[in-house]
Amino acid sequence: MPYCESQANRKVTVPINVNDKIRQLRPAQRKKVEARAKELMAEEMTLRELRKARKLTQVRVAQALRINQDSVSRLEKRSDLLLSTLRKAVEAMGGTLSLVAEFPDRRPVVLSALGEDSSPRKPLGREPISGRA
Repeated sequence: MPYCESQANRKVTVPINVNDKIRQLRPAQRKKVEARAKELMAEEMTLRELRKARKLTQVRVAQALRINQDSVSRLEKRSDLLLSTLRKAVEAMGGTLSLVAEFPDRRPVVLSALGEDSSPRKPLGREPISGRA
């Protein structure tokens, strides 16, 4: 029994399941929707999703980065990375990293020389003191 007159005249909206809606499409329409959905999903991925999309294991990426598998696992869970670390991870998967700045009043700008190793690497061990071997 309705509580008031306005409630009696209100239509009940039944939620629609998107999968049911897609099943109702003609095969050509369904294929087009599914292809676009794949494009949209590919536009944003986590490092883990990217690695899996590239059909790579953590072990393979670890070998390319010269770190252990556990370090790759931790890297994939991090939400804040140095650009150089992210660049190395993407390169280990066979890609290149581009960073784009977008502004409302101009075209996107590709930022260069960010996250690149510009300084020589420091040796991991101690350097011999000159005159001694």
